[in-house]
Amino acid sequence: MKTSSRLGLIALVILVLAGAGYGAWRYLGGTSDTPQFKLAKLESGPLTATVASSGTLTPVVSVSVGSQVSGQIKELYADFNSPVKADQLIARIDPETFQLRVRQAEADLESTRASVAVQKAEVARVTATLMDAQRDFERKKMLVEKNFISAADRDKSQAVYDVAKAALDVALAQANNSSAVVKQRESQLAQARVDLERTAIRSPVDGVVVKRSVDTGQTVAASLQAPELFIIAKNLTDMQVETSIDEADVGRIAVGQKATFTVDAFPGKSFSGQVTQIRKAATVVSNVVTYIVIVSAANPDLTLLPGMTANVRVVTAQKDKALKVPNAALRFRPAGAAEEKKPVAAVAGAQSAIPGMQSTPAPTPGGGSAGGGAGGGGLGQLRERLVAELKLDTDQQGKLEAIFSGMREKFMAARDLPEAEKTKAQERNRAEIREKVSAMLTPDQKKRYDEMAAESQAARAGGSGGGSGRIWMLDEEGKPKAVTVRLGLSDGSMTEIVSGEVKEGSEVIVGLQSPATAKATTGAPGPRLF
Repeated sequence: MKTSSRLGLIALVILVLAGAGYGAWRYLGGTSDTPQFKLAKLESGPLTATVASSGTLTPVVSVSVGSQVSGQIKELYADFNSPVKADQLIARIDPETFQLRVRQAEADLESTRASVAVQKAEVARVTATLMDAQRDFERKKMLVEKNFISAADRDKSQAVYDVAKAALDVALAQANNSSAVVKQRESQLAQARVDLERTAIRSPVDGVVVKRSVDTGQTVAASLQAPELFIIAKNLTDMQVETSIDEADVGRIAVGQKATFTVDAFPGKSFSGQVTQIRKAATVVSNVVTYIVIVSAANPDLTLLPGMTANVRVVTAQKDKALKVPNAALRFRPAGAAEEKKPVAAVAGAQSAIPGMQSTPAPTPGGGSAGGGAGGGGLGQLRERLVAELKLDTDQQGKLEAIFSGMREKFMAARDLPEAEKTKAQERNRAEIREKVSAMLTPDQKKRYDEMAAESQAARAGGSGGGSGRIWMLDEEGKPKAVTVRLGLSDGSMTEIVSGEVKEGSEVIVGLQSPATAKATTGAPGPRLF
């Protein structure tokens, strides 16, 4: 009995050890070293390219109401959220000081007018004295001619006449001066009355008070800048979003493009609008250049409030049906894949002259550079693309090679020029290449060449450089092989494939499975010992 129990125990121990060994073998070394790939299928569907940013909701018209006079706030007739009409009284500054100034100005004016009356009377008196002196001078002049009086009496009478004439001139000047002072006093009185009227703060527009900066009893001081008392939004049913767009994306923005935005106050709710303005004044913060783009925002139910942060997405391009590839497939590179060489400056300049190629070598999701790589650099890839898509014959291929060879030195020479001159030189070189390439094409080839240029422009406007990318697929032996494709629009997660040896439903590699995941998903699960 003991022997059979001992044998049963030994058999159980052997079974447990065998199960544990099998489980360890399955977990640690039960699979081959062949990497396990994550695959995804190419699908066809709508694709929308957008530019995302954030901004602040503001009223379209927002008026800051200030004060042109200093004083103490005596009365307030409007508060936050108060609807107001144009010319409505919304606040009053204590007018007592200004009323006293008006009274003083009125008294000064009356005093000056009295002085004018005195001067007029003086003019009349001096005029009468002058007339009497003139008559006396005329009589004595006649008497001297008849030898009834001496010449000395005549001269004395003439002196009296001359003095009276000068006195009249003085009186007239003083009267004119008093009249001018009257006008001055009238202006001072008018200014005092205007200042008195300015103590009544009135709304300049119809709207709603969104901000009140003063309280009753507070003193405001108007000096070089009027103090802010209220901010009135003219119409809160018509709002706008002021969003900052990076300089790299502002070229894709155009007036009239549709936009959507969300606010944190209403999660899950989307608001629509459109681009109404692209302001040309650049803002530079920490060496980052941005431009203000205005997006309209209808607010008929007054749901949106000024100052809210809006997360904006501007639709720059849209296609109802496009062959889409996950961006992860464009980023994937299997181990041991050769690195692509980036084109030199000459090739980069030539790329921009060929439709569908970027003006500068930009990194693509597939690794390497747009337009780089094949045929000994980007120039070879450009040549291959033109030969394939335009179906160039042998003679045309020779001409194309001669064009590229002749322009390479010009692009290299432009590289060392100052920035402003380099840009102009590269533009001339690109124009020359386009002209030479077009000249050697047949009418049908030239039509396709122009279509390629239009596709390139649309791709760039939609958020892609219109360049090439590389995806990896599994061949018949289960090994990854590279496929070069032309890229179009991108929404950040999916990118359009414009052309390439792929079709809808094809499987592409998007990544590698982790060892734990691969082992867990291979074969049947191991035995559970406990």
